[in-house]
Amino acid sequence: MTETDGARRPHLLLISTGERLFREYLLASIATRYRVHLFLAAEPDWENRYIDSATVLADTLDAELMIAAARELHQRDPLDGVLCWDEARIIATSRIAQALGLPGGDPDVVLGCRDKHLTRQRLAAAGVGQPRSVVVDTLEQALAAAGDIGYPVVLKPRGIAASLGVVLAQDEAELREHFRFARETFVPGALFYDDLAVLVEEYADGPEISIDSAVFHGKVHPMCLAHKELGYPPYFEEVGHLVDGAEPMLSDPQLLTALQQAHDALGFTDGITHVEYRLTPSGPKLIEVNARLGGDLIPYLGMRTTGIDPGLAAAAVACGREPEVSADRALFGAVRFCYVPYEMTVSAISFDAGRMPAGLDGLDLAVVRAEPGQRLAPPPGGTVWGRIAYITAVGESAEQCRAVIAAAEAALVVTGTPVDAPAAEQPVS
Repeated sequence: MTETDGARRPHLLLISTGERLFREYLLASIATRYRVHLFLAAEPDWENRYIDSATVLADTLDAELMIAAARELHQRDPLDGVLCWDEARIIATSRIAQALGLPGGDPDVVLGCRDKHLTRQRLAAAGVGQPRSVVVDTLEQALAAAGDIGYPVVLKPRGIAASLGVVLAQDEAELREHFRFARETFVPGALFYDDLAVLVEEYADGPEISIDSAVFHGKVHPMCLAHKELGYPPYFEEVGHLVDGAEPMLSDPQLLTALQQAHDALGFTDGITHVEYRLTPSGPKLIEVNARLGGDLIPYLGMRTTGIDPGLAAAAVACGREPEVSADRALFGAVRFCYVPYEMTVSAISFDAGRMPAGLDGLDLAVVRAEPGQRLAPPPGGTVWGRIAYITAVGESAEQCRAVIAAAEAALVVTGTPVDAPAAEQPVS
């Protein structure tokens, strides 16, 4: 890239990148059209091939520190936008945008997405369809709220994403058993509340979906819809997702109206959102709104199945530009996450090529994440950090994708030793 070419590209500040396996595709796309300056807490590594420059800061959760560094950068080389897809850093990112007068600079709006109780309050005031919700601090308060709402109820931490700490209680005994789990689940960088930290919510029965959208000047532009696969009840571990590149629900007036109304209610006018719904017999009920791109490779599947580039769309709205959200294909895509069957220390893990069916058409990625020596557990102990591998497939039908993933999963071989057991090493799959 020449200096002249670079001067024509918008200058984008990116706050952290996240794990390479799950986010590199976004940065790779953005780098084709934007000059990227990266704020991160360690020297850049794999990111170097995509960025123009970087600033290493002591703490990328410290908004004041980043605002000062961003102002200095902005004076030297004016920025056009600020972008982040990391839940823990989106409020700080909005504060940077606010300080520099750039799009997305409304921390109160972003807080209204991160704080799940505040989300519920704002949606309720606008009459948006959602489960009944009561914020509580103690077990006694939770029991009273559940008695009023009616069982089953969902217990949910107020300031954590990715379904962490979320659990279903079918009755009073299960609420007593699980309340501490919801109350004490902690994630670094999450919003922490000393009191009124748990939501007790009506259980919305029905399939769960998520919609990733680019929002520009108040108008919501859906990019992809994913059908969520949950596992490990009573927990809500997200074990997989399926995306239809020609999703009929993205033409459903009721759902599109509900999606727009939710953004209006939260005052969300510019940026990217990941919104989750339960499709109940009485209509879609909003579960949560996240002011960032979805995780779990959902945007990646959207890109592979529709051709809509989520990284470029996110960069565009961050810089005050209309996003490109026109699909050029209609395929199916799916992802499946794999876990150990019980708590164990991993000795070896690999996809056995000999077990993989010949001519497996549609296999996209088969990636091992666990390493020998790691001690891992299935949910609720393992959750997203306990995933040992993932598989993605892209094809002409949902059935093809599921068959491909099942075949690849059957070829995943893990050897390890159960924790707290004297048994010798043994294969577990």
